[in-house]
Amino acid sequence: MSEASMTQSKLSPRGEFAQRAAKRAATSARAQNTLVKVGAALSAAILLFIVGYILVMGVPHITPDLFALKYNSTNLSLMPALINTLLMIALSLALAFPLGLGSAIFLVEYTKHNNRFVKMIRLTAETLTGIPSIVYGLFGLLFFVTVLGWRMSLLAGSLTVAIMVLPVILRTSEEALKAVPDTYREGSFSLGAGRLRTVFRVLLPAAMPGIMAGIILSIGRIFGESAALIYTAGTVAAIPSSVFDSARTLSVHMYVLASEGLYIDKAYATAVVLLIIVIIINLLSARVASRITKGEKNA
Repeated sequence: MSEASMTQSKLSPRGEFAQRAAKRAATSARAQNTLVKVGAALSAAILLFIVGYILVMGVPHITPDLFALKYNSTNLSLMPALINTLLMIALSLALAFPLGLGSAIFLVEYTKHNNRFVKMIRLTAETLTGIPSIVYGLFGLLFFVTVLGWRMSLLAGSLTVAIMVLPVILRTSEEALKAVPDTYREGSFSLGAGRLRTVFRVLLPAAMPGIMAGIILSIGRIFGESAALIYTAGTVAAIPSSVFDSARTLSVHMYVLASEGLYIDKAYATAVVLLIIVIIINLLSARVASRITKGEKNA
């Protein structure tokens, strides 16, 4: 027997073992791929079922009276609640977005990465993200409504919701800024731009898709929030004349109709309108982020 054949015979057990290991790895990869596809299909099927069920139950009950400017016990109009929801979103984002984005810029661009203060802020933001909405509602009821004496009002609800969405905006904006390559910063600094100019002219446009994702998540949470707003914004179905008046939002309006048990059909119709508005906002936000990104690339 030649030396080459002896060497091949000695290595054959290892070769067989490696071949079996490769087959097991390939089988495991195929199984994982199948599980991922099945999970994605189930998620899509559940989403489509929920959306289809809401549309089937709600679309037949959408009538022109549902969009009357004033609410009464006959038309059960959702228009005041829709306007209140838009006002709630505008006030909440006006309070939370500058603070969240400014905090993210400070944490990423003006502090060291291993700073204990930065770690404490991140831990606090993550903790606030996981707090249930009812806890925020109780805090808003005790502090804004009772201690400050603002009653159940648009302002009290907006501040409560702003505290809720602030950690979301902060964390998403921070991750979006961290994802921008350092070459952007180095190139800007090499051209003589200062840090502040680099942030606003280079980093923020590049991180805008991630920042818009945080805004979309915040808008979605405000649209769907009811527990906190019942205790802080109230349930008056009328357009407020000032920020200290009670304001029923669309989700609270749907909850009130469903809880009474007499207007389930109108509750489903309200759910359809709420679903359509959320989809439109998501599409518009994605389009705006795409245009900003394209404009930055062309520049």
